[in-house]
Amino acid sequence: QLQLGESGGGLAQAGDSLRLSCAASERTFRDIAWFRQAPGKEREFVAVIRWTGGATSYSDSVKGRFTISLDKAKNTMYLQMNSLKPEDTAVYFCAASPSTIWSAVRDSRAYAHWGQGTQVTISS
Repeated sequence: QLQLGESGGGLAQAGDSLRLSCAASERTFRDIAWFRQAPGKEREFVAVIRWTGGATSYSDSVKGRFTISLDKAKNTMYLQMNSLKPEDTAVYFCAASPSTIWSAVRDSRAYAHWGQGTQVTISS
């Protein structure tokens, strides 16, 4: 059973940078993504990367500020978050899908495996 573990969250100020990591116990997925959920809001898509080929997609709210990447040797995905804003405050979840059509990668229902989440809090 694939297990995902996030790390790297914490408290930062607006304009700062943080890097989140998601370590996978095995590589049995095609796409691996970040979602986030702020208090009182629905879980929303942040970014996704396809393991083979490296195709990426970002939400409009983070495009140009966040970068998703892979370290295949470590089975680890990263989310480099720059120019952080208070509205980026949320619990960030790592999710993996064994087989997703690209048009569905932004839909949380496409992902069968989820990490426990890591809290990111940005103060103004």
